[in-house]
Amino acid sequence: MANLTEVSSNKIFDGHQKVFSHDSKELGCKMNFGVYLPPQASAGNVKLPVIYWLSGLTCNEQNFIQKAGAQKCASENGVIIVNPDTSPRGLNIPGDSENWDFGVGAGFYVNASQEPWNKNYRMYNYVTSELVEIVNANFPVDKEKKSIMGHSMGGHGALICALRNPGQYKAVSGFSPICNPINCPWGTKAFNGYLGPKESNKWEDWDATELSKTYNGPLLPIIIEQGSSDKFFIEKQLLPENLLKVIETNKNLSVNYNCREGYDHSYFFIATFIENHIKEHLKYL
Repeated sequence: MANLTEVSSNKIFDGHQKVFSHDSKELGCKMNFGVYLPPQASAGNVKLPVIYWLSGLTCNEQNFIQKAGAQKCASENGVIIVNPDTSPRGLNIPGDSENWDFGVGAGFYVNASQEPWNKNYRMYNYVTSELVEIVNANFPVDKEKKSIMGHSMGGHGALICALRNPGQYKAVSGFSPICNPINCPWGTKAFNGYLGPKESNKWEDWDATELSKTYNGPLLPIIIEQGSSDKFFIEKQLLPENLLKVIETNKNLSVNYNCREGYDHSYFFIATFIENHIKEHLKYL
């Protein structure tokens, strides 16, 4: 595999959970990503659908691999799952490790435009372009059958990737996604740092609620899973209600919204419903 180094490989449900590293041109550092290859991937001359997973604040590629429990369903249904890290690492940019919700582990899946972040914090381009090219070149994926999902900050990332690229992702889903970052504390902090003051920059270009107002592509199925006891939902960091109101007015978007009684923001919540999401995605792949 050109330009990829295999970091680990574990057999699970007759497939293999692997982690690879590579030198990212977009981010200017070494990056890890996980890929689950179901047993169907070894059949030869087969092309499988692929789902991209984007993780949330403080996570790296290991959280989803070890906690979500997605491999069993992926094995049974013959789907590849790819999950990148959440930010550049090892750059030692001043201020990149001072806060858990900004910098390392908190790339927010945008292309930063403010110094010193603009040279490396380009997670949007990494996820939608560089990583996709690497996956297409090295694994047996059907290029026309890909979708995207994520959690919290990664749910925000999944939504904006799908909304900004009409037709590229067949479906999108989020577990506790940050749906309206320009109006919540996490988002305004990140956008001020990466993009600069709101008055002089287009924050709306990176906000799922705002992007939904003007989305005019093929019908995009959106699935949102939210726990009623999620403290960040209660504290108005996520704001799914704002996104739902906009989707109702756009005939090119459809939404399946589930508010699950008593569930929180953790991977216990994700593990409970990840199979539902994979199967929903496969309806469109």
